Amino acid sequence: MILGAQSYTIRTFMQNERDMRRSLRRVAEMGYTAVQISAIGPIDPKALRAICDEYGLKIALTHTREDRILNDIEGVIREHETLGCPYVGIGSMPDRYRVTPEWVGYFVEDFLPAAQKMKEAGLYFMYHNHNFEFERMSDGRRMMDRLVEAFPAELMGFTLDTYWLQAAGCDVYEWIKKLSGRIPCVHLKDMAVRGSEIRMAAVGQGNLHWEKIFATIEACGGTKYMLVEQDECYGEDPFVCLKKSYDYAAGYGHR
Repeated sequence: MILGAQSYTIRTFMQNERDMRRSLRRVAEMGYTAVQISAIGPIDPKALRAICDEYGLKIALTHTREDRILNDIEGVIREHETLGCPYVGIGSMPDRYRVTPEWVGYFVEDFLPAAQKMKEAGLYFMYHNHNFEFERMSDGRRMMDRLVEAFPAELMGFTLDTYWLQAAGCDVYEWIKKLSGRIPCVHLKDMAVRGSEIRMAAVGQGNLHWEKIFATIEACGGTKYMLVEQDECYGEDPFVCLKKSYDYAAGYGHR
């Protein structure tokens, strides 16, 4: 498995080409060999690919706007081919689909054709979970269960997020096993406590059982990229947070 950095962690420093070059150089110097591209400013895909190639960073995954997936799938496919990126991700379910079981069904109906076109192009559609997907809906079922069942495994995988699974009160290890074969990318994110406040934390700085998480991922197989993400750094330098996460995960033999 390859250890990568999610650019959302350093999004403030990824809004123009000059800053992207500075930031991605620092990411590579930490030891990362892959990145996920998310929440960046406007840049030509060829220029982004050139920067990543220069620093030895494989572009593993994106979070792509839902309007582009629905309305410009051919452009999305061309862009990912330019980036050399096999996984086209959506960062979250758009608000309108979350309200009722019927609208979750509309999400499936709307995104299945795009997922099929990605597959035909040799790409793979990826859904990133938060905690709201595990809430019981009016029909008593969880949104996450509906998504797992409604999308064939060959058309949609999951970017399983360790923090949000824990925040939902789920068994992280059981969900890794349940989605075995459908999680080529995993988000590594720790959960810490500051007084009565629950916070996101660098990997190894919180209370998730990382030895067991890594062992479970390895035992299930099929995961290609473990991507460090920390949405909020609470005033700490996000580059320092990324380095802490890298050093901790690298201590388990991941690079």
